[in-house]
Amino acid sequence: MGTSFKKIIKEHQGCINDLLSQPQLEDDMNQIISAIVNCFKNKGKVLFCGNGGSAADAEHLAGELSGRFKIERSPLDAEALHVNSAALTAISNDYGYDNSFARILEAKGNEGDVLIAMSTSGSSKNILNALQKALSLNMTCVALVGQETQHVTSMSKFIISIPSDNTPRIQEAHMLLGHIICEEVEKQLFQSE
Repeated sequence: MGTSFKKIIKEHQGCINDLLSQPQLEDDMNQIISAIVNCFKNKGKVLFCGNGGSAADAEHLAGELSGRFKIERSPLDAEALHVNSAALTAISNDYGYDNSFARILEAKGNEGDVLIAMSTSGSSKNILNALQKALSLNMTCVALVGQETQHVTSMSKFIISIPSDNTPRIQEAHMLLGHIICEEVEKQLFQSE
């Protein structure tokens, strides 16, 4: 009974290599970073949503922005939509889980804000409903998904698709890209200070 850690690391490397081979990745990332920088410059906020592991990743990335990433600087307004468990469970009970994030977003989101929706499947109903609500609020919608993009295409200004159907590899890639976004946003907003 041997471990498979080398196989898993090679799968991770393969997923990242496949991601790097996407010709539009650099342009998409630069546009997402620019949209977030502009949002913060205009006193907006970045809201995240995800389920399960993606919820944990969403909360992690919101914390990187609202606290700090690498630079000692002022906090940025960022939050994961699921962090108020009382609101999440009350809304889910009263309006159904499919509407949980959309309802919270209706209260917190404003025109010019950014929603980063994280979904390995790209088809979670509550994520899709949140993207739809964000569109109606004139927010900038970013979808971080796995290889399936058909459900988010019409609702997202920017889509980063991880070329995998393996949930852990998708989430690892989302966190890598999320950390890059946090680092670059921080640099562009605070490097000269």
